[in-house]
Amino acid sequence: MSRRYRIVYMGTPDFAVPPLEALVGSNHEISAVVSQPDRRKGRGRKLVPTPVKAAAKQAGLRVLQPERVRDEEFLKEIREIAPDLLVVAAFGQILPQALLDIPAIMPINIHGSLLPALRGAAPIQWALIENYDRTGITIMQMDAGMDTGPMLLQGELSIAPDEAFGSLYQRMSELGAKLIIEALDLLAEGRLEPVPQPEEGVTLAPPIKKEMTRIDWNMPASRICGLVRALDPAPGAWTVWRGERLRLYSPRPSSCPDSGAPPGTVCAVEKDSISVSTGDGCIAIRELQRAGKRRMKCADFLRGQPLKIGERFEQA
Repeated sequence: MSRRYRIVYMGTPDFAVPPLEALVGSNHEISAVVSQPDRRKGRGRKLVPTPVKAAAKQAGLRVLQPERVRDEEFLKEIREIAPDLLVVAAFGQILPQALLDIPAIMPINIHGSLLPALRGAAPIQWALIENYDRTGITIMQMDAGMDTGPMLLQGELSIAPDEAFGSLYQRMSELGAKLIIEALDLLAEGRLEPVPQPEEGVTLAPPIKKEMTRIDWNMPASRICGLVRALDPAPGAWTVWRGERLRLYSPRPSSCPDSGAPPGTVCAVEKDSISVSTGDGCIAIRELQRAGKRRMKCADFLRGQPLKIGERFEQA
């Protein structure tokens, strides 16, 4: 029988739920789950638990929600637990060295890229923005740097040309769940070897800022396609049309001829798409969403709000 590890699991969003569930279903002991504090959401401003907290409570696990993981009171709690491992997945705070030093064996992170590419907070989004055709999960040993620690295990996924964030996010999460169990099995067998990250091929994946969500039509079509996919389903890439915000989804490069129209101009209207000129080429949009309305297919949108060739979306 493989070794049973005492684990403190740290995670917050939906991405971190499948790995937690995989660990709960394993022979390992989850001594505590650490998640970000509940936040107020919606019109009623009600406190809403994080997805990881909800999953942990359902499994009957102890949950800790420190405002700051560097606070001495929290660190004391983790020292008293005396875990063999920290397992971290999209927690949402930078972990101090004092916390990383606590586990008897090592702190492990489930990172959403094939390191050393896309170090940082938003690796899945940036894989789409940069139009990668493959990405994956790296199980890594954490150090004080930003995703700079030795690699323990990697798994690769291909990205379909029209795949959006929502689909890729779910597939990456499921791969992370599979790989963390595989990594712990290898660790128990003495076959999990840390490998330093190569110095070449380092790229960064900083957080997605609010100003990035508005489409700059001067960018090339390929870049806009990647951005729209990366922000689907939320928060959504948007432009301004007839004075109101319009979210755009389901993009693809368009073969419409270059009309010389300024970027942001509607250059073709088909039954299932509209094509818009960009700084380099055209982009076809197949789904749209007006402010306060539901997302809809282009054909349905055009029946209620006909778009005309020559109309122009406002430039960022």
